[in-house]
Amino acid sequence: MDKNKILKYAAVFLLIIGIAYFWNKLSPGAIDPNFDTPQEKEALFKLKDLDKVKSDKVMPSIIKEYEGFTVDFNPENKTPNYVAWILQGNETEGAIGRSNKFWTDTDLDGCPDTRDYSHSGYDRGHMCPAGEQKWSDTAMHHSFVMANICPQKHELNTGAWKTLEDKERLWAKRDSAIVIIAGPIYDSSDKETIGKNKVRVPSAFFKVLLAPYASPMRAIGFVYPNMKCEGNMQSYAVSVDDIEKMTGLDFFAYLPDDIESDIESTVPFKDWNK
Repeated sequence: MDKNKILKYAAVFLLIIGIAYFWNKLSPGAIDPNFDTPQEKEALFKLKDLDKVKSDKVMPSIIKEYEGFTVDFNPENKTPNYVAWILQGNETEGAIGRSNKFWTDTDLDGCPDTRDYSHSGYDRGHMCPAGEQKWSDTAMHHSFVMANICPQKHELNTGAWKTLEDKERLWAKRDSAIVIIAGPIYDSSDKETIGKNKVRVPSAFFKVLLAPYASPMRAIGFVYPNMKCEGNMQSYAVSVDDIEKMTGLDFFAYLPDDIESDIESTVPFKDWNK
């Protein structure tokens, strides 16, 4: 066999090994990726970009990456604009206990103190939940940074919001990984603040979810008012497009345009909850 053929075979072999390694890094669980289009297959290799968010409006913003999630912090509201993370199936369990040690990130201008929430009538509501960070001591510690926290009514924090968090962990196990973005929704009439640092209280919260390994891919949104939310979670399901209109944020912008347009316009609750 001549030298050129040997080099070609070696290159192909290395390419196959590289793809296999990359696929294994992205997909911790056992999946059967039967995708409909080449674009969907290609999108898998851009999983790391799917938690990135674009904004259609100008807002105060400091972006910081923590272990396991990214915060876009608003120094005026003293809460995040959004928090984004990729939850892999093997990250839904772990031996790390809940820390409950809230802390101020002094590198973030306007990051509030945990005492701002004391006797306020509001819980310290996680956007990225501690229950999804049990895989790492650092991730657990980071999840209690006050930049990841919003004033949340206790009835919502321990009720419908917790139910959604429990569901997303089940969905991550089932679908191998899901992309999650959550944050507060402020209306112009939301003037209430709490604490010495005047943390602004939102009137509602959103969460959008994407299952990039599902076939076909699917996405869904949820909006909960900052109060006790009764009834079936389907009552709070909306399209991703709806939440983009409410927030001025552009989610999953790194998907191919045709896939993004298709999955963001529907509310496939039954497909998620089956």
